Amino acid sequence: MDKKPKILLVDDEPDVLSMTKMRLASAGYEVITAEEGVMAYNMAKSEAPNLIILDVMLPGMDGYHICRLLKFDQKYRGIPIIMLTARGQKEDQELGAKVGADCYMVKPFDPKEFLDKIKELLKI
Repeated sequence: MDKKPKILLVDDEPDVLSMTKMRLASAGYEVITAEEGVMAYNMAKSEAPNLIILDVMLPGMDGYHICRLLKFDQKYRGIPIIMLTARGQKEDQELGAKVGADCYMVKPFDPKEFLDKIKELLKI
């Protein structure tokens, strides 16, 4: 049996974290979580996830900074990153693209579109 793709889910809102984690787990993914920026960055390096879903506004280190650090590191740049945030302004989305995010989705999001984007980025 093939191993489930591992997703690092990062959000500082416990309700969003648990709801999104349940949705991903029921879709067949292994989900690991972090609620804070520095922890998320360290987990991204130590856990080798297949994909990262990253909130922007996080305590410790914001999602833009985490994304930039990972995307500018040869070892981690291939991990797809979805920025999933309430910040939907054009400038926010442009900054997401500038730091290397593969996708920028605004909360609330369409669950089917969200899962389809994950499959696309994981090339499933």
